Amino acid sequence: MHDDRSLVEARLKRVLDERIRPAVYPESVPLQVAVWHAPGEPVPVAEGLAAEPEPIEVGARWGAPWGTSWFRVTGTVPETWAGKTVEAILDLGFDENMPGFQCEGLVYRPDGTPVKGLNPRNQWVRIGAPVAGGEEVRLHVEAASNPVILDYYPFLPTQLGDKETAGSAPQYTLVRMDLAVFDEAVWQLVLDLEVLGELMAELPVESARRWDILRAADRALDAVDLQDVNGTAGEARSRLADVLAAPAVPSAHRISAVGHAHIDSAWLWPLRETVRKVARTTANMTALLEDEPNFVFAMSQAQQWAWVKEHRPEVWARVKKAVADGRFVPAGGMWVESDTNMPGSEAMARQFVHGKRFFLDEFGIENDEAWLPDTFGFAAGLPQIIRAAGSTRLLTQKISWSQTNKFPHHTFQWEGIDGTRIFTHFPPVDTYNCSMKGSEIAHAARNFKDKGVARHSLAPTGWGDGGGGTTREMVAKAARLRDLEGSATVVWETPAEFFTKAQAEYPEPPVWVGELYLELHRATLTSQAGTKQGNRRSEHLLREAELWAATAAVRTGFAYPYEELDRIWKTVLLHQFHDILPGSSIAWVHREARATYARVAGELTGIIDAAQRALAGEGSTPLVFNSAPHARAGVPSGGAAAPVVDGRTVLTPREGGGHVLDNGLLRIAVDARGLVVSAYDLAADRETIAPSRAAGVLQLHPDFPNMWDAWDVDEFYRNTVTDLTDADEVTPGADGASVRIVRSFGASRVTQVLSLAPGERRLVLDTEVDWHETEKFLKLAFPLDVHAERYASETQFGHFYRPTHTNTSWEAAKFEACNHRFVHVEEPGWGVSLVNDSTYGHDVTRSVRTDGDRGTTTTVRVSLLRAPRFPDPETDQGIHRFRHALVPGAGIADAVREGWRINLPERRATGAGEVAPLVGVDRDAVVVTAVKLADDGSGDVIVRLHEAHGARTRATLTAGFPLGGAAVTDLLERPLADAAAPERDGSVIRLALRPFELVTLRLARA
Repeated sequence: MHDDRSLVEARLKRVLDERIRPAVYPESVPLQVAVWHAPGEPVPVAEGLAAEPEPIEVGARWGAPWGTSWFRVTGTVPETWAGKTVEAILDLGFDENMPGFQCEGLVYRPDGTPVKGLNPRNQWVRIGAPVAGGEEVRLHVEAASNPVILDYYPFLPTQLGDKETAGSAPQYTLVRMDLAVFDEAVWQLVLDLEVLGELMAELPVESARRWDILRAADRALDAVDLQDVNGTAGEARSRLADVLAAPAVPSAHRISAVGHAHIDSAWLWPLRETVRKVARTTANMTALLEDEPNFVFAMSQAQQWAWVKEHRPEVWARVKKAVADGRFVPAGGMWVESDTNMPGSEAMARQFVHGKRFFLDEFGIENDEAWLPDTFGFAAGLPQIIRAAGSTRLLTQKISWSQTNKFPHHTFQWEGIDGTRIFTHFPPVDTYNCSMKGSEIAHAARNFKDKGVARHSLAPTGWGDGGGGTTREMVAKAARLRDLEGSATVVWETPAEFFTKAQAEYPEPPVWVGELYLELHRATLTSQAGTKQGNRRSEHLLREAELWAATAAVRTGFAYPYEELDRIWKTVLLHQFHDILPGSSIAWVHREARATYARVAGELTGIIDAAQRALAGEGSTPLVFNSAPHARAGVPSGGAAAPVVDGRTVLTPREGGGHVLDNGLLRIAVDARGLVVSAYDLAADRETIAPSRAAGVLQLHPDFPNMWDAWDVDEFYRNTVTDLTDADEVTPGADGASVRIVRSFGASRVTQVLSLAPGERRLVLDTEVDWHETEKFLKLAFPLDVHAERYASETQFGHFYRPTHTNTSWEAAKFEACNHRFVHVEEPGWGVSLVNDSTYGHDVTRSVRTDGDRGTTTTVRVSLLRAPRFPDPETDQGIHRFRHALVPGAGIADAVREGWRINLPERRATGAGEVAPLVGVDRDAVVVTAVKLADDGSGDVIVRLHEAHGARTRATLTAGFPLGGAAVTDLLERPLADAAAPERDGSVIRLALRPFELVTLRLARA
C-alpha cells in the first residue's frame, strides 16, 4: 500500500478515467437517428415534431450557426436488459469544458411532453428503471447549434455573433446516440472516489484525516478488478464506507447550497435563444426535483419566468407545481438581473416593482432578497430602493472579481446614500456556478472572511447560461458532504433559509458605506453607445408619457394606456440586463436593441403627443410643455405655458482667432482651434477653465485591455493620449449664438456645435461623431480651475462623493466611474457642473497648475466612444450624437436642475391656454421622479419623489385635483403599515424628508 499521496492520486485519476467512469455504461446499442433542419428561426414544437426528418449518422456534421435541428431518435431496448436501468446517451457534439456556451437540446416525447435538457454535463435521458426489455424508444430533440463565441483566451474577433454574418458552415459533429445500461453501483463509486479524492487534495499534509482517506482510497482501488469493474464496484464502495461516515467537526463551516443556473438574459446569444435556454434549464430542474427529494432550486429574473409561461406552457405547468411544493423558488424580486450603475432612479425602482409583482401575482410569493450574483458593481443608491420595494437582503458574487483590492467582508450591512442598510452576503465560494468540487468547498471555508463570528455561507450550485443547471452528480456529492469529516458541511436550502440563519448568528455585522465598486469591467460604462443612449432616452420618454397621460386622464378623461406602458417598461427593463446595457453582448443583441429602442421611442412619442393634444385643447396660443421636475422660463414643472425669452447672446470675433459668445451671464471664448479657452462667470467674476488649458478637447487613447475587450479598460491606457486640436472648420453658427467646429482624425470625423442660449448659465456642446476607429477610446476633457478633493456624481435618487485624489489603492482603482446626469466639482461657494444627455463613464483627476501658480486643476473627462472587437467586431461604428453642458457657478441644486433639463427638453405645441400641473412641489430640493396612475386601475395618482440636495428639507406638495386621501406606500404602491398618514390640509400635503429620502405617495381622488 502506497502512503505517498501523489502516487495514490495518480493511480486514482487513471483508474477513474480509464476504467471506472467508462463502466458506468457497460453495455450499449446504437439508436437510429434522423434530422430535420428548420429553415430560419426556431419553429413551434408541434411543427418540429411533425416535420419529416432525413437519416443522419453519428460522426456527421450538423447545425449552421444559430440554426435549429430536430433530431428523431428511435430504437428498441434489448430483451436481455430486462431488470436493468437503461438510459439514452445523446451527445450532440458537446465540448464538456464549456457548458452553456455551445450546442444544447431539449428532449420531447412524441406527444410533445418535454423530458429534460441536453447539455455537456447532462447527456442522459432515463428510459426505465428497471426496464422490462423490448420497449420501443422514440424521442425528439430540439437542438440549437449556437456557435462557440467565447474560448476565453485569446478573444478573437468573430463574425459568428450575428446571424446575418455568421455563414452556414456546420458547427458540430454528432458524437453518440445510444441506448445504454446504467450501472448505479459504479456511478456511486465514481462519486465516492471523487468526493474523497477532492477532499484529500485540500487537506494539509500533516492531517491524519488525509492519510485515513488515502489508505481507504488505496484499499478501494485494490478491490476493483480492472477487467470486471461492474462486478467489484460494491466491494470497493464498502471499503470507503467508514471514511465517508466520519462526521464533520462541530465547528465546521456550514454551506447552504442553493440549486441555481445563472442565465444571462442575453450575452453571447440573442434574446430569442435565452427563451429556449430557460426552457431547457427549467425542464431539467423540475425533472431533477422529482428525483431528488432534498434538492431545492432557485431562479431569479421574473422576465425569464414570464418567457417560460408564454413560450413553453408545458414546462410552465411543471414549474408551477414545483413552486407550489416549495422547492422551485423565485429569487431576487427583479424583472432581470440588471446593471445597477447605469439605470436611472425610476427604472431601478421598476425593476423591483415588475419583478416582485410577477411573483406575487403568479405564486403569492414575496421574496426578501435581491439576487445579483453577476452584476458589475452596485450604485450607492441601491439599498434604499431594495428596502422601498419591501426587501431587506442582497446576494452578489461579482465583487470577488476585483483586481486590486480584496473586499474585507463576506457578510455585512451595506449602507446607501440615505442611511438605509441592507444585510448583504458575498458567497466565499467565489463562483455562482459551484459544482460541489472539493476545491470549491474548501475554498469557501478558507476564504470566509467573517470566520470567528460567523460560519454560514451560501453556494449557488449548478451550470448556468444554458449549461443545464444543477446535475444529479452535484446532488450526490452534496449528500456525501452533508456531514463529512475534514469538510465544510453542505445542506440544500432556500435563499431565505440561508439568510435567516446568517442574520441570526451575526446580528451586528460590519457596515460598508457607499458604492460597491467593481475594480474590473469599467469599460461597460461606455461600450455600445447606441444601446446606452437608447436606454437613457427611453427612461425619460417613459417619464413624459406617464406624466402627461396621467395629467390628461385626470383633467380630460384621456384613456390612460396601462397595458402599453406596462409592456414598454418591461421591454426597457429587459434591456437593462447586465450584458445588454453594459455593451458586452454580441452584435445581434445590440442590433436588435437599437431597433427596439427606436420602436419604443415611436410608441412613447405617440402617447406623449396624444396626451398633450388632449391637455392643450383647440387654439393657437403657443405653449411649452415642461416635463422636467423644476420650473423653467416661466413654465411650471409638469405644466404648459407660453414661452418666455429673456436676454440675447452676442457672437463676436476673438482677438487672435476664434469667437466669443456672451449672454450677460457667461462669456465663452473659443480659439482658432475650436477649443474653449475661457468660460467666464460674469456674476462671480471668475474663470472656469484652468490657466493655459482648453476645454471641450477631444482626446484619443489606444484601447487594448489585457482581457475582456468590451468589458475592460486598463489604467495603462492613459499612458498614451492624442489631443485632437486640428480643425477643418471653425465657423459661426447660423443662429448667431453658436460656433461650429469640424475635425477629422484617422478614419473618423467630428462635428461640434458650442452654443450659449440667451438667459442660460450653461455652455451646450453638441457632438456628432462619425466613428470608424478600432481599439481606440475617445474622451471629452474639461480642465477646470477648481481645487477640489472630492466630486459629486449623480446616482439613483441622489448623489454621492468620490475623491479626486489617489491616496490609497481603493481610490486609485476608481480611474473610470459612473454618473447619471451630472458630475459636480466645487470649492466653498462656487462650483462647476458637467451635465449630459446619454453618457455614463467618466474620470476626474487632479494635477498641478501649469501656469506656475500654486494650486491644482481638476479635470473632468467624459467617455464618449470605444471600439473593442470582441464580442462585437463592429462595436460603435457609425454616427453618434451626444449633448453635454458646462455649467459654471453651479451648486448642487443647479447640477440637479440642469441634469434634468438637458435630458427632458421642452416640447412646443399650440392650444387653448396654460395647462396647470397635476401635482406641484414648492422646493427645488424635492424632485418628483414619477407621476402616474396607480397600476391597479383604481385611478389613484402615484407620486414618487426624493430629496435631491443631500440635506433635510421641508416641503409642501399640492395636488391639482380634489384630494380624497393620501398614503405613504412602498414601490409596489401598497400602503406602509409603519408609516403615518402624511400631514394634509385639503389638497396640500406637508413633507419632511431626510437627506436623499425616497417617498412614494398614493393620492386618492375625491
